[in-house]
Amino acid sequence: MSDIGDICEPARARRTGGRAARVAERAAPLAENLRPVRPGMPGGQYRPLTEAGIARIHAQALEALEVIGLSQAPPSGVEILTGAGAVQGDDGRIRFPRALVEDMLAKAARDITLHGREEKYDLHLSGSNVHFGTAGAAVHIVDPVTLEYRESTAQDLYDAARLVQNLDNVHFFQRAMVCRDVLDNYDMDVNTLYACLSGTSKHVGTSFSDPSHVAGCFELLHQVAGGEAAWRARPFVSNSNCFVVPPMKFAEESCIVMEDCVRRGMPVLLLSAGQAGATAPAPIALAIVQAMAECLAGVVYVNAIRPGAPAIFGTWPFVSDLRTGAMSGGSAEQALLTAGCAQMHRFYGLPGGAASGISDSKLPDMQAGWEQGITNVLAGLSGLNMCYEAVGMHASLLGFCLESLVMGDDILGQVLRCVRGIDVTEDSTSIEAMKAVCLGGPGHYLGSEQTLALMQTEYIYPSVGNRMSPKEWNEAGKPLLLDRAIARKNDILGKAGSMIDPQIDAAIRAAYNIHFR
Repeated sequence: MSDIGDICEPARARRTGGRAARVAERAAPLAENLRPVRPGMPGGQYRPLTEAGIARIHAQALEALEVIGLSQAPPSGVEILTGAGAVQGDDGRIRFPRALVEDMLAKAARDITLHGREEKYDLHLSGSNVHFGTAGAAVHIVDPVTLEYRESTAQDLYDAARLVQNLDNVHFFQRAMVCRDVLDNYDMDVNTLYACLSGTSKHVGTSFSDPSHVAGCFELLHQVAGGEAAWRARPFVSNSNCFVVPPMKFAEESCIVMEDCVRRGMPVLLLSAGQAGATAPAPIALAIVQAMAECLAGVVYVNAIRPGAPAIFGTWPFVSDLRTGAMSGGSAEQALLTAGCAQMHRFYGLPGGAASGISDSKLPDMQAGWEQGITNVLAGLSGLNMCYEAVGMHASLLGFCLESLVMGDDILGQVLRCVRGIDVTEDSTSIEAMKAVCLGGPGHYLGSEQTLALMQTEYIYPSVGNRMSPKEWNEAGKPLLLDRAIARKNDILGKAGSMIDPQIDAAIRAAYNIHFR
């Protein structure tokens, strides 16, 4: 009996012979609408919650807002919320009548666009359109070669942004790490914002550590945009705002920042990040209830300031490993939480975001691969508009790895291909190609006109992933995945420059204490 290798060898020879031409054809630029994966592809195929489950979660969230409410609103927030119809009790908690929540949901912005500095990077948050990007506040950079963790710097953040600019499947760049080398908090907020803007013209997300820092950072933003009017016409930065401290408490300073950003025209990510079993209830469904209640309070807050202000419903409930209390961001439970939240976002018709792609592994290894793959694919299939922390995050958000960011781009390409699904059309199911091959033809489809026509649009190819045969791999010197990721990272960083006009960059560096080059 013939060995399987013998059977495959003629096909392999034919494949090798035409490889150069096909690789060149595959590398040719594609029109955006022809790319096999791209930003804003509709998901929603995966629904872990039933219709009855969605209705019950919504009802329980409304009851929690009416009965429990939220504590510790700043004086300005008390004035805004009670002026809109919320009630402050003798215990100081702000409670939200059901009718108020429903009225504000009717006013809330839908189908919003998060702008890039280039229009081609605009993110249209409508329906179940899916986008992947970074986020987080990692305090370490992971070196996968030395296996060491070191403190992250402003230069690392700038390098990560430059990589994202050149990774097709990473659609936005939200601050992924803390600039630990910048000791002054104001300078840190400035460097965080400017490192992101210098590295990429895709949409950027950032945060402000103190309300007093907002004005100076907006002056920088207006310089980059070309004036306040230009900024307000196309706001290309959103504020990642932890306006609540779960369970059910407002974060006073963050609320004041949020108020200021909303008035200045900046989209806001209303971020509720409870941890199931710790700062959120242990049942997955009840953790979603709390997240919905907290973010619905945010919807009321934002729309009481400015009706229709762009805001992202940022339910980010995390998971605890209940044996230890440690966070478990790469777990199946995390994937379910995120997917359930995505269903609720679509129930409300609001643009939504949540966490996906976090790894509990300390390095970009097999564990990281399965954790990132499972959580990202379920997030995408659930139709989550904004999938945050999707690449590069390790050690349950404590570490960020540049090489993992590069490898994650390949993961997201495969994820987006799953999100796209199977195109069933008259052409894609016609048996004419089968007749041509089987009835007097060559007996294979390798060189058929249909195969060549579809190789770019039906299939996605990894940039660093290795699909060589063992023989080819051996002849190539047995390249490892990490080696290829390092090479691609170095190639991108060797060519990528600043995305800021040199004159504007010089003016900003003269006015602010910038820590990276």
